[in-house]
Amino acid sequence: MKLKTKLTLFNTISKLVIITLFVLLLPVLIRNINQSFTDNKLRKQKNKLLKIIKASSIKNYLYATYSPLKEEYYSLDEDSLDEHLDTIKNEQRKIEGDTIEYRILSYNFAVNKKNYLLEIGKSADTIGETTTPLQNIALQVLLGMVLLTIMADQVYSNYILRPLGLIIKTKLVGHKFPNFGSYHKVKTTTSDFEYLDISIHQMIETIENTFQKEREFISNASHELMTPISILQSKIENMFEREDIVDDVKARLLEMQKILNRLKSITKTLLLISQIENEQFLKEDKITLAELLREVYDEISIRFQQKNISYEAVLPDDWLLIKVNKFLLFNLFFNLINNAIKYNHENGAIKVIASHENNVFMVSIIDTGVGIGAEELPYIFNRFKKFRQSLQQDSFGLGLPIVKSIAGFHQIKIEVISEKGRGSTFKLIFPSELIEFSS
Repeated sequence: MKLKTKLTLFNTISKLVIITLFVLLLPVLIRNINQSFTDNKLRKQKNKLLKIIKASSIKNYLYATYSPLKEEYYSLDEDSLDEHLDTIKNEQRKIEGDTIEYRILSYNFAVNKKNYLLEIGKSADTIGETTTPLQNIALQVLLGMVLLTIMADQVYSNYILRPLGLIIKTKLVGHKFPNFGSYHKVKTTTSDFEYLDISIHQMIETIENTFQKEREFISNASHELMTPISILQSKIENMFEREDIVDDVKARLLEMQKILNRLKSITKTLLLISQIENEQFLKEDKITLAELLREVYDEISIRFQQKNISYEAVLPDDWLLIKVNKFLLFNLFFNLINNAIKYNHENGAIKVIASHENNVFMVSIIDTGVGIGAEELPYIFNRFKKFRQSLQQDSFGLGLPIVKSIAGFHQIKIEVISEKGRGSTFKLIFPSELIEFSS
Protein backbone atom coordinates (compact mmCIF):
# COMPACT_ATOMS: atom_id res chain seq x y z
CA MET A 1 0.00 0.00 0.00
CA LYS A 2 1.32 3.43 -0.95
CA LEU A 3 2.26 5.96 1.73
CA LYS A 4 -0.29 8.47 0.39
CA THR A 5 -3.03 5.84 0.59
CA LYS A 6 -2.04 4.96 4.14
CA LEU A 7 -2.14 8.61 5.21
CA THR A 8 -5.53 9.13 3.57
CA LEU A 9 -6.85 5.97 5.18
CA PHE A 10 -5.56 7.04 8.60
CA ASN A 11 -7.08 10.52 8.28
CA THR A 12 -10.41 9.07 7.18
CA ILE A 13 -10.53 6.49 9.97
CA SER A 14 -9.55 9.05 12.61
CA LYS A 15 -12.30 11.38 11.45
CA LEU A 16 -14.83 8.54 11.41
CA VAL A 17 -13.87 7.82 15.02
CA ILE A 18 -14.43 11.50 15.87
CA ILE A 19 -17.83 11.42 14.12
CA THR A 20 -18.83 8.26 15.99
CA LEU A 21 -17.87 9.75 19.34
CA PHE A 22 -19.61 12.99 18.49
CA VAL A 23 -22.81 11.18 17.44
CA LEU A 24 -22.78 9.21 20.69
CA LEU A 25 -22.22 12.32 22.79
CA LEU A 26 -24.47 14.62 20.75
CA PRO A 27 -27.78 13.87 22.57
CA VAL A 28 -26.17 14.58 25.94
CA LEU A 29 -24.54 17.75 24.65
CA ILE A 30 -27.76 19.02 23.06
CA ARG A 31 -29.76 18.21 26.20
CA ASN A 32 -27.27 20.11 28.37
CA ILE A 33 -27.27 23.04 25.96
CA ASN A 34 -31.07 23.19 25.92
CA GLN A 35 -31.23 22.93 29.67
CA SER A 36 -28.60 25.62 30.13
CA PHE A 37 -30.43 27.90 27.68
CA THR A 38 -33.78 27.27 29.46
CA ASP A 39 -32.25 27.96 32.87
CA ASN A 40 -30.79 31.25 31.67
CA LYS A 41 -34.14 32.23 30.20
CA LEU A 42 -35.94 31.37 33.45
CA ARG A 43 -33.49 33.53 35.44
CA LYS A 44 -34.02 36.47 33.08
CA GLN A 45 -37.80 36.10 33.46
CA LYS A 46 -37.39 35.96 37.26
CA ASN A 47 -35.40 39.20 37.29
CA LYS A 48 -37.96 40.95 35.10
CA LEU A 49 -40.87 39.78 37.29
CA LEU A 50 -39.13 40.86 40.48
CA LYS A 51 -38.61 44.35 39.07
CA ILE A 52 -42.29 44.54 38.09
CA ILE A 53 -43.45 43.22 41.47
CA LYS A 54 -41.27 45.65 43.42
CA ALA A 55 -42.50 48.53 41.29
CA SER A 56 -46.14 47.81 42.21
CA SER A 57 -48.17 46.07 44.87
CA ILE A 58 -47.25 42.41 45.29
CA LYS A 59 -50.83 41.49 46.06
CA ASN A 60 -51.72 42.09 42.41
CA TYR A 61 -49.51 39.09 41.41
CA LEU A 62 -50.49 36.51 44.04
CA TYR A 63 -51.86 33.82 41.75
CA ALA A 64 -50.89 30.82 39.62
CA THR A 65 -51.27 30.66 35.85
CA TYR A 66 -50.11 28.74 32.81
CA SER A 67 -50.26 29.21 29.05
CA PRO A 68 -53.21 27.81 27.09
CA LEU A 69 -51.12 24.87 25.81
CA LYS A 70 -49.71 24.39 29.32
CA GLU A 71 -46.17 24.95 27.99
CA GLU A 72 -45.27 27.61 30.58
CA TYR A 73 -46.11 27.86 34.26
CA TYR A 74 -46.14 30.86 36.65
CA SER A 75 -46.95 31.00 40.38
CA LEU A 76 -46.51 33.57 43.18
CA ASP A 77 -47.79 32.79 46.68
CA GLU A 78 -46.94 33.27 50.33
CA ASP A 79 -44.22 30.97 51.59
CA SER A 80 -44.17 29.28 54.96
CA LEU A 81 -40.48 28.27 54.74
CA ASP A 82 -37.91 30.42 56.48
CA GLU A 83 -34.87 29.14 54.54
CA HIS A 84 -33.71 30.88 51.38
CA LEU A 85 -34.60 29.07 48.17
CA ASP A 86 -33.15 29.67 44.70
CA THR A 87 -33.19 26.47 42.63
CA ILE A 88 -33.99 25.21 39.13
CA LYS A 89 -35.05 21.59 38.75
CA ASN A 90 -37.57 19.34 37.06
CA GLU A 91 -40.83 18.89 38.97
CA GLN A 92 -44.27 17.63 38.17
CA ARG A 93 -47.43 19.73 38.44
CA LYS A 94 -51.04 18.60 38.16
CA ILE A 95 -52.98 21.01 35.99
CA GLU A 96 -56.62 20.38 35.05
CA GLY A 97 -56.21 16.67 35.70
CA ASP A 98 -53.00 16.40 33.68
CA THR A 99 -49.68 15.67 35.35
CA ILE A 100 -47.04 17.65 33.48
CA GLU A 101 -43.31 17.80 34.06
CA TYR A 102 -41.85 21.29 34.10
CA ARG A 103 -38.40 22.76 34.40
CA ILE A 104 -39.17 25.05 37.37
CA LEU A 105 -37.23 27.94 38.86
CA SER A 106 -38.10 28.29 42.56
CA TYR A 107 -37.17 31.53 44.34
CA ASN A 108 -38.39 32.88 47.68
CA PHE A 109 -38.01 36.42 48.93
CA ALA A 110 -39.42 38.72 51.64
CA VAL A 111 -41.59 41.78 51.15
CA ASN A 112 -42.91 43.74 54.15
CA LYS A 113 -41.69 40.99 56.49
CA LYS A 114 -43.65 38.35 54.62
CA ASN A 115 -42.11 35.48 52.68
CA TYR A 116 -43.20 34.77 49.16
CA LEU A 117 -42.36 31.94 46.75
CA LEU A 118 -42.02 32.64 43.04
CA GLU A 119 -42.09 29.75 40.57
CA ILE A 120 -41.54 30.01 36.82
CA GLY A 121 -41.68 26.80 34.79
CA LYS A 122 -41.29 25.61 31.22
CA SER A 123 -42.62 22.30 29.97
CA ALA A 124 -39.95 19.59 29.70
CA ASP A 125 -41.54 18.38 26.46
CA THR A 126 -41.17 21.85 24.96
CA ILE A 127 -37.50 21.93 25.91
CA GLY A 128 -36.95 18.57 24.21
CA GLU A 129 -38.64 19.65 20.98
CA THR A 130 -35.51 21.44 19.78
CA THR A 131 -33.20 18.52 20.55
CA THR A 132 -33.75 16.57 17.29
CA PRO A 133 -33.46 19.61 14.95
CA LEU A 134 -30.34 20.75 16.75
CA GLN A 135 -28.84 17.27 16.51
CA ASN A 136 -29.55 17.14 12.78
CA ILE A 137 -28.05 20.58 12.21
CA ALA A 138 -24.98 19.77 14.31
CA LEU A 139 -24.49 16.43 12.49
CA GLN A 140 -24.78 18.06 9.06
CA VAL A 141 -22.31 20.75 10.00
CA LEU A 142 -19.92 18.12 11.38
CA LEU A 143 -20.16 15.93 8.27
CA GLY A 144 -19.57 18.94 6.04
CA MET A 145 -16.52 19.96 8.06
CA VAL A 146 -15.17 16.40 8.04
CA LEU A 147 -15.56 16.12 4.26
CA LEU A 148 -13.84 19.46 3.81
CA THR A 149 -10.96 18.42 6.07
CA ILE A 150 -10.62 15.07 4.26
CA MET A 151 -10.41 16.91 0.93
CA ALA A 152 -7.94 19.37 2.42
CA ASP A 153 -5.86 16.50 3.85
CA GLN A 154 -5.89 14.78 0.46
CA VAL A 155 -4.78 17.91 -1.37
CA TYR A 156 -2.08 18.63 1.20
CA SER A 157 -0.90 15.00 1.24
CA ASN A 158 -0.61 15.05 -2.56
CA TYR A 159 1.35 18.29 -2.37
CA ILE A 160 3.67 17.25 0.45
CA LEU A 161 4.30 13.73 -0.94
CA ARG A 162 4.72 14.76 -4.57
CA PRO A 163 8.53 15.01 -4.27
CA LEU A 164 8.63 11.46 -2.85
CA GLY A 165 6.61 10.20 -5.82
CA LEU A 166 9.00 11.98 -8.19
CA ILE A 167 12.01 10.45 -6.44
CA ILE A 168 10.53 6.95 -6.82
CA LYS A 169 9.45 7.56 -10.42
CA THR A 170 12.61 9.25 -11.68
CA LYS A 171 15.19 7.37 -9.63
CA LEU A 172 13.88 3.83 -9.22
CA VAL A 173 10.85 2.94 -11.36
CA GLY A 174 11.19 2.56 -15.12
CA HIS A 175 14.95 2.18 -15.19
CA LYS A 176 16.80 -0.90 -16.31
CA PHE A 177 18.99 -2.06 -13.45
CA PRO A 178 21.77 -1.05 -12.99
CA ASN A 179 21.66 1.69 -15.68
CA PHE A 180 19.72 4.57 -14.12
CA GLY A 181 20.72 7.41 -16.44
CA SER A 182 21.84 10.91 -15.48
CA TYR A 183 20.98 12.52 -12.15
CA HIS A 184 18.30 15.20 -11.95
CA LYS A 185 17.64 16.82 -8.60
CA VAL A 186 14.05 16.68 -7.41
CA LYS A 187 12.75 20.07 -6.30
CA THR A 188 11.36 19.97 -2.77
CA THR A 189 11.23 22.16 0.31
CA THR A 190 11.22 19.13 2.63
CA SER A 191 14.72 18.50 3.94
CA ASP A 192 14.03 14.79 4.52
CA PHE A 193 13.16 14.30 0.85
CA GLU A 194 16.25 16.26 -0.20
CA TYR A 195 18.41 13.95 1.92
CA LEU A 196 16.62 10.90 0.52
CA ASP A 197 17.12 12.12 -3.06
CA ILE A 198 20.84 12.70 -2.55
CA SER A 199 21.30 9.39 -0.70
CA ILE A 200 19.58 7.40 -3.45
CA HIS A 201 21.67 9.16 -6.07
CA GLN A 202 24.90 8.35 -4.23
CA MET A 203 23.80 4.74 -3.75
CA ILE A 204 22.92 4.43 -7.46
CA GLU A 205 26.28 5.88 -8.47
CA THR A 206 28.05 3.33 -6.29
CA ILE A 207 26.00 0.47 -7.75
CA GLU A 208 26.57 1.65 -11.32
CA ASN A 209 30.31 1.98 -10.82
CA THR A 210 30.54 -1.44 -9.19
CA PHE A 211 28.54 -3.15 -11.92
CA GLN A 212 30.45 -1.38 -14.64
CA LYS A 213 33.76 -2.49 -13.16
CA GLU A 214 32.47 -6.06 -12.87
CA ARG A 215 31.28 -6.06 -16.49
CA GLU A 216 34.55 -4.60 -17.73
CA PHE A 217 36.51 -7.15 -15.75
CA ILE A 218 34.47 -10.10 -17.06
CA SER A 219 34.64 -8.81 -20.63
CA ASN A 220 38.38 -8.05 -20.52
CA ALA A 221 39.25 -11.24 -18.67
CA SER A 222 37.22 -13.34 -21.12
CA HIS A 223 38.93 -11.73 -24.11
CA GLU A 224 42.38 -12.10 -22.57
CA LEU A 225 41.83 -15.75 -21.57
CA MET A 226 40.73 -16.85 -25.04
CA THR A 227 44.17 -16.27 -26.55
CA PRO A 228 46.28 -18.40 -24.13
CA ILE A 229 43.57 -21.10 -24.12
CA SER A 230 43.66 -21.30 -27.90
CA ILE A 231 47.46 -21.40 -27.88
CA LEU A 232 47.50 -24.23 -25.32
CA GLN A 233 44.89 -26.18 -27.31
CA SER A 234 46.95 -25.79 -30.46
CA LYS A 235 50.14 -26.98 -28.73
CA ILE A 236 48.36 -30.01 -27.25
CA GLU A 237 46.96 -30.92 -30.67
CA ASN A 238 50.45 -30.63 -32.15
CA MET A 239 51.84 -32.93 -29.47
CA PHE A 240 49.34 -35.61 -30.47
CA GLU A 241 50.96 -35.69 -33.91
CA ARG A 242 54.33 -36.70 -32.50
CA GLU A 243 55.08 -40.41 -32.84
CA ASP A 244 57.21 -40.66 -29.70
CA ILE A 245 54.28 -39.85 -27.34
CA VAL A 246 53.52 -42.85 -25.13
CA ASP A 247 49.94 -43.85 -24.23
CA ASP A 248 50.25 -42.62 -20.65
CA VAL A 249 51.22 -39.13 -21.85
CA LYS A 250 48.42 -39.19 -24.42
CA ALA A 251 45.91 -39.94 -21.66
CA ARG A 252 47.18 -37.00 -19.66
CA LEU A 253 47.07 -34.76 -22.73
CA LEU A 254 43.45 -35.80 -23.29
CA GLU A 255 42.62 -34.81 -19.70
CA MET A 256 44.35 -31.47 -20.23
CA GLN A 257 42.39 -30.96 -23.44
CA LYS A 258 39.11 -31.64 -21.63
CA ILE A 259 40.01 -29.14 -18.94
CA LEU A 260 40.91 -26.52 -21.57
CA ASN A 261 37.62 -27.17 -23.36
CA ARG A 262 35.75 -26.63 -20.11
CA LEU A 263 37.71 -23.43 -19.47
CA LYS A 264 37.06 -22.25 -23.03
CA SER A 265 33.34 -22.96 -22.69
CA ILE A 266 33.16 -21.02 -19.40
CA THR A 267 35.08 -18.10 -20.90
CA LYS A 268 32.82 -17.96 -23.97
CA THR A 269 29.74 -18.09 -21.77
CA LEU A 270 30.97 -15.27 -19.53
CA LEU A 271 31.86 -13.22 -22.59
CA LEU A 272 28.37 -13.82 -24.02
CA ILE A 273 26.71 -12.73 -20.76
CA SER A 274 28.89 -9.62 -20.66
CA GLN A 275 27.99 -8.76 -24.26
CA ILE A 276 24.28 -9.23 -23.54
CA GLU A 277 24.38 -7.06 -20.43
CA ASN A 278 26.31 -4.37 -22.29
CA GLU A 279 23.65 -4.55 -25.05
CA GLN A 280 26.14 -5.33 -27.80
CA PHE A 281 23.53 -7.29 -29.76
CA LEU A 282 20.98 -5.92 -32.22
CA LYS A 283 17.29 -6.77 -32.07
CA GLU A 284 16.37 -6.69 -35.75
CA ASP A 285 15.38 -10.30 -36.51
CA LYS A 286 11.98 -11.79 -37.34
CA ILE A 287 11.16 -15.47 -36.96
CA THR A 288 8.09 -17.52 -36.14
CA LEU A 289 8.07 -19.21 -32.75
CA ALA A 290 7.37 -22.59 -34.34
CA GLU A 291 10.34 -22.28 -36.71
CA LEU A 292 12.68 -21.22 -33.90
CA LEU A 293 11.67 -24.20 -31.75
CA ARG A 294 12.07 -26.55 -34.74
CA GLU A 295 15.65 -25.35 -35.18
CA VAL A 296 16.33 -25.89 -31.47
CA TYR A 297 14.86 -29.40 -31.66
CA ASP A 298 16.92 -30.28 -34.76
CA GLU A 299 20.06 -29.17 -32.92
CA ILE A 300 19.34 -31.12 -29.74
CA SER A 301 17.29 -34.08 -30.98
CA ILE A 302 20.13 -36.56 -30.44
CA ARG A 303 19.94 -35.83 -26.71
CA PHE A 304 16.28 -36.87 -26.63
CA GLN A 305 17.17 -40.20 -28.26
CA GLN A 306 20.02 -40.87 -25.83
CA LYS A 307 17.65 -40.78 -22.83
CA ASN A 308 14.54 -41.91 -24.71
CA ILE A 309 12.68 -38.73 -23.74
CA SER A 310 9.48 -37.87 -25.57
CA TYR A 311 9.04 -34.34 -26.93
CA GLU A 312 5.78 -32.55 -27.68
CA ALA A 313 5.40 -28.98 -28.95
CA VAL A 314 2.01 -27.27 -29.02
CA LEU A 315 2.83 -24.07 -30.88
CA PRO A 316 0.77 -21.74 -33.09
CA ASP A 317 2.15 -21.30 -36.60
CA ASP A 318 1.19 -17.62 -36.76
CA TRP A 319 3.21 -16.27 -33.81
CA LEU A 320 5.88 -14.06 -35.37
CA LEU A 321 8.65 -12.86 -33.07
CA ILE A 322 9.75 -9.36 -34.11
CA LYS A 323 12.47 -6.98 -32.94
CA VAL A 324 14.41 -9.88 -31.44
CA ASN A 325 17.88 -11.37 -31.73
CA LYS A 326 17.45 -14.83 -33.20
CA PHE A 327 20.84 -16.06 -32.02
CA LEU A 328 20.09 -15.11 -28.40
CA LEU A 329 16.55 -16.51 -28.39
CA PHE A 330 17.88 -19.74 -29.88
CA ASN A 331 20.34 -19.93 -26.98
CA LEU A 332 17.56 -19.19 -24.49
CA PHE A 333 15.33 -22.06 -25.65
CA PHE A 334 18.32 -24.34 -26.24
CA ASN A 335 19.53 -23.90 -22.66
CA LEU A 336 16.08 -24.41 -21.15
CA ILE A 337 15.35 -27.54 -23.20
CA ASN A 338 18.88 -28.83 -22.66
CA ASN A 339 18.43 -28.44 -18.90
CA ALA A 340 15.05 -30.17 -19.12
CA ILE A 341 16.81 -33.13 -20.80
CA LYS A 342 19.84 -33.07 -18.53
CA TYR A 343 17.83 -33.24 -15.31
CA ASN A 344 15.12 -35.55 -16.63
CA HIS A 345 14.66 -39.24 -16.01
CA GLU A 346 15.11 -41.99 -18.57
CA ASN A 347 11.88 -42.38 -20.61
CA GLY A 348 10.72 -38.99 -19.34
CA ALA A 349 8.79 -36.31 -21.22
CA ILE A 350 9.15 -32.65 -22.20
CA LYS A 351 6.36 -30.39 -23.45
CA VAL A 352 6.60 -26.91 -24.94
CA ILE A 353 3.21 -25.17 -24.92
CA ALA A 354 2.38 -21.66 -26.14
CA SER A 355 -0.74 -19.87 -24.93
CA HIS A 356 -2.34 -16.46 -25.43
CA GLU A 357 -4.92 -14.89 -23.13
CA ASN A 358 -5.82 -11.25 -22.38
CA ASN A 359 -2.91 -9.97 -24.48
CA VAL A 360 -0.48 -12.12 -22.48
CA PHE A 361 1.78 -14.35 -24.61
CA MET A 362 3.35 -17.23 -22.71
CA VAL A 363 5.55 -20.18 -23.61
CA SER A 364 5.83 -22.97 -21.01
CA ILE A 365 8.57 -25.61 -20.98
CA ILE A 366 7.42 -28.53 -18.83
CA ASP A 367 9.55 -31.53 -17.87
CA THR A 368 9.13 -34.65 -15.74
CA GLY A 369 12.60 -34.38 -14.21
CA VAL A 370 14.04 -34.35 -10.73
CA GLY A 371 12.60 -30.89 -9.93
CA ILE A 372 14.02 -28.09 -7.83
CA GLY A 373 13.58 -27.73 -4.08
CA ALA A 374 11.76 -24.71 -2.67
CA GLU A 375 14.93 -23.60 -0.86
CA GLU A 376 16.87 -23.64 -4.15
CA LEU A 377 14.38 -21.79 -6.37
CA PRO A 378 15.40 -18.20 -5.38
CA TYR A 379 19.03 -18.86 -6.42
CA ILE A 380 18.75 -20.85 -9.66
CA PHE A 381 19.64 -17.82 -11.82
CA ASN A 382 22.80 -16.99 -9.83
CA ARG A 383 26.06 -17.51 -11.70
CA PHE A 384 28.10 -20.60 -10.83
CA LYS A 385 25.33 -21.76 -8.49
CA LYS A 386 24.86 -25.51 -8.88
CA PHE A 387 22.43 -27.62 -6.87
CA ARG A 388 22.51 -30.99 -8.59
CA GLN A 389 26.20 -31.73 -8.97
CA SER A 390 25.66 -35.38 -8.12
CA LEU A 391 23.68 -35.75 -11.37
CA GLN A 392 25.81 -33.64 -13.71
CA GLN A 393 29.51 -33.00 -13.26
CA ASP A 394 29.86 -31.10 -16.56
CA SER A 395 27.60 -28.26 -15.47
CA PHE A 396 29.15 -24.85 -14.93
CA GLY A 397 26.13 -23.19 -13.33
CA LEU A 398 25.90 -20.69 -16.21
CA GLY A 399 23.01 -22.04 -18.29
CA LEU A 400 20.19 -20.35 -16.38
CA PRO A 401 22.13 -17.08 -15.88
CA ILE A 402 22.43 -16.90 -19.69
CA VAL A 403 18.68 -17.52 -19.96
CA LYS A 404 18.03 -14.74 -17.42
CA SER A 405 20.30 -12.29 -19.26
CA ILE A 406 18.74 -13.01 -22.67
CA ALA A 407 15.23 -12.76 -21.22
CA GLY A 408 16.06 -9.43 -19.56
CA PHE A 409 17.56 -8.16 -22.83
CA HIS A 410 14.21 -8.87 -24.56
CA GLN A 411 12.09 -7.80 -21.53
CA ILE A 412 10.75 -11.35 -21.19
CA LYS A 413 9.57 -12.33 -17.70
CA ILE A 414 10.43 -15.77 -16.32
CA GLU A 415 8.33 -17.68 -13.80
CA VAL A 416 9.45 -21.03 -12.40
CA ILE A 417 7.21 -23.64 -10.81
CA SER A 418 8.96 -26.72 -9.50
CA GLU A 419 8.81 -29.35 -6.83
CA LYS A 420 11.45 -31.83 -5.80
CA GLY A 421 10.88 -35.12 -7.61
CA ARG A 422 7.92 -33.80 -9.66
CA GLY A 423 9.54 -31.90 -12.50
CA SER A 424 9.74 -28.21 -13.39
CA THR A 425 7.86 -25.67 -15.48
CA PHE A 426 9.61 -22.61 -16.89
CA LYS A 427 7.14 -19.96 -18.10
CA LEU A 428 8.34 -17.27 -20.49
CA ILE A 429 5.98 -14.28 -20.62
CA PHE A 430 6.63 -12.24 -23.77
CA PRO A 431 5.76 -8.54 -24.01
CA SER A 432 3.05 -7.94 -26.61
CA GLU A 433 5.32 -5.70 -28.68
CA LEU A 434 7.51 -8.73 -29.53
CA ILE A 435 4.62 -10.72 -31.01
CA GLU A 436 2.81 -10.33 -34.31
CA PHE A 437 0.40 -12.66 -36.05
CA SER A 438 1.72 -13.69 -39.43
CA SER A 439 -0.74 -14.04 -42.28
